[in-house]
Amino acid sequence: MSHDDFPTDDPAVVTCGLPYANGDLHIGHLRTYVGGDVYSRALERLGQETAFVSGSDMHGTPVAVNAEQEGVSPEDFALDWHERYAATFPKFNVEFDNYGHTHDETNTAVTQGLVRDLDEAGHVYEKEIMVAYDPVDDQYLPDRYVEGTCPYCGAHARGDECDEGCQRHLEPGEVEDPESTITGNPAEYRERTHKFFAVSEFSEYLSGFLDRLEGTSNARNQPREWIEQGLQDWCITRDMDWGIDYPGGEATESPRGGGETADHDLVLYVWVDAPIEYISSTKQYSDRVGADAFDWEAAWKAGASDDHPEGGEVVHVIGRDIIQHHTIFWPAMLEATDHAEPRAVMASGFVTLGGKGFSTSRDRAVWADEYLDEGFHPDPLRYYLATNGGFQQDVDFSWEKFRDRVNTELVGTVGNFLYRSLLFAHRNYDDAPIADATSDEVDARIEEAIDDVEAAVNDYSVRALGDAVTDLARFGNEYIQRSEPWNLVDEDPEEAAQVIHDCVAIAKAIAVLFEPIAPEKCERLWAQLGEDDSVHEVTVDAAREGPAGDLAEPTELFEQIEDERVEALNEKLESRVAEAEASDEGDAGDADGDESGEESADDATDDEATDDEATDDTDMTDIEPLSDDRISFDDFQELDIRIGRIEEAEGIEGADDLLKLRVDLGAEARTIVAGLKQLHDVDNLPDTKVVVLANMEKAELFGVESNGMVLAAGDEADLLTTHEDAGPGTKVK
Repeated sequence: MSHDDFPTDDPAVVTCGLPYANGDLHIGHLRTYVGGDVYSRALERLGQETAFVSGSDMHGTPVAVNAEQEGVSPEDFALDWHERYAATFPKFNVEFDNYGHTHDETNTAVTQGLVRDLDEAGHVYEKEIMVAYDPVDDQYLPDRYVEGTCPYCGAHARGDECDEGCQRHLEPGEVEDPESTITGNPAEYRERTHKFFAVSEFSEYLSGFLDRLEGTSNARNQPREWIEQGLQDWCITRDMDWGIDYPGGEATESPRGGGETADHDLVLYVWVDAPIEYISSTKQYSDRVGADAFDWEAAWKAGASDDHPEGGEVVHVIGRDIIQHHTIFWPAMLEATDHAEPRAVMASGFVTLGGKGFSTSRDRAVWADEYLDEGFHPDPLRYYLATNGGFQQDVDFSWEKFRDRVNTELVGTVGNFLYRSLLFAHRNYDDAPIADATSDEVDARIEEAIDDVEAAVNDYSVRALGDAVTDLARFGNEYIQRSEPWNLVDEDPEEAAQVIHDCVAIAKAIAVLFEPIAPEKCERLWAQLGEDDSVHEVTVDAAREGPAGDLAEPTELFEQIEDERVEALNEKLESRVAEAEASDEGDAGDADGDESGEESADDATDDEATDDEATDDTDMTDIEPLSDDRISFDDFQELDIRIGRIEEAEGIEGADDLLKLRVDLGAEARTIVAGLKQLHDVDNLPDTKVVVLANMEKAELFGVESNGMVLAAGDEADLLTTHEDAGPGTKVK
């Protein structure tokens, strides 16, 4: 691992958190897998040797519980879901180089070998612990077989995780007032001998690791609190039949706690073998294509290769609910066994639906298969999930917002430029290149877009990857509009040819740079450009090359979504939710909660919290209650809020409420559209200081691009301003 800017000379491995083989996938799950696929494709565009791997997580108590309820073996139950996932991901153009599962022979062998290395190196010891036990059913109750009260925050908790409260990982014996999830019987605690991995010995290493770690800030910052509080050693075995057997060999005695060698069968905790699947899946890929094509040992083993002494560039793309496992337990295991540490962890936020949490029990979700069954193409959803907010921020999905992003950005900006340019070129010229070379202006703008893509990859920002392309298409629309080649054809045919050549060159650059986000649509665009090779195989250098092929007659790449379609989709969703709630299935809780895979479809409360008492004499009857939904400090830091000064204000033709503002933000002046026309004296707005959300995504309203948001309070749009003399560009903290 180099920590040099990508591309590097070391092999890269991009992984996605393993989906838990226990239920259907919805678009909330897809956010991480799409993000991983986009990032791995982008690395390859830069010329980085990359393997993109994942697999299904087959083990753990939820699989065993649900398999028992369905009357099938855990293996058959999990394999069925694994096969469904393996078939679903390609439908969304998520193309893993290898997609395995944790129960196959490779992962079993690699897991047992790695744990044996841990044991022989003295990092594993035995300890007597208290394990929940159902005395009526005569059964020990690991993990999801037991539930009760979190000892840290008092919330209802699963046996291994406070899923409804503080989100802490819970060790066996910690949950209070335990009950069996199988029988409902009160449980008691009994002493058992289990194996522990001495994670606490790696505190100093992990602090340094977090200093080196790249990716999203939440992945670096959240684990520091756990280290500062003092790391607890990790129980890595469970009392159950379903899982990978603990490898033979006695554990090391330790003064931390002792006990006789366990005389009962143990399987490894699911969170031991799940991340090891990353290594196993990479190995399977190498075995299939050959070490000359991709050497898994050079990527994963420190010192395995003279050319890559510290291993490769490992990037984990996960949901934020499994940060602890990927930044504490997993790197400690890798360090203890001389494997390469991860270079980066990209932890995504959750996806909500219309402002509410996904609820699988209430069928309040947009399911992956449902999206496709509605006839939508996968690439617009990939674009929406990749670019709608920063990767670590929560993203709200609604059919209205999806329609607006598709119609405004994909259809109105990208698709509009591509179709009008290529259609004009096809009708007026026999083939490309139409001119000898791309103009200096357009060549420089394409180079800027390539620089933006390279910066996005090194900033781990899939959103910025999309923005780089939409910005380039926006430039293309402006360029063709001001150049008016339709007038130049007769007046100055040589200049007309140059303009159209430039536009086709921009279209080719878009095909190359947009491929990570919209691979199928870009493949179609590539064919329209008459290019011979595959757009999936080229690097960013191809974006620098002028058009060379015979242009085919273009078709529009993206389809407009009509309002009537959205209304019908909302009616279907509301009907499903109402039916599920009426059947009382919502009271049973979600059956597909994750144990080691991506974020589960959390049952967020539908009711906003209210305060019992006001802090002053203000009439609170018309005030919205404060929300219980909190954001982290890391999320707040993602907001770029600045002081601005309005320089100009004018109405927008055809818009009753909107103003076009020119706002000085210190470093630059921006155009911002704001709904202030009916609420403020337009002539008095210039020189007014305002508060602006500067990193709000761009939007086009009535033909005007808005680049930011002016903040105001209440229905009367009371503009937020400053009390003292903070000047334009000052950051609000």
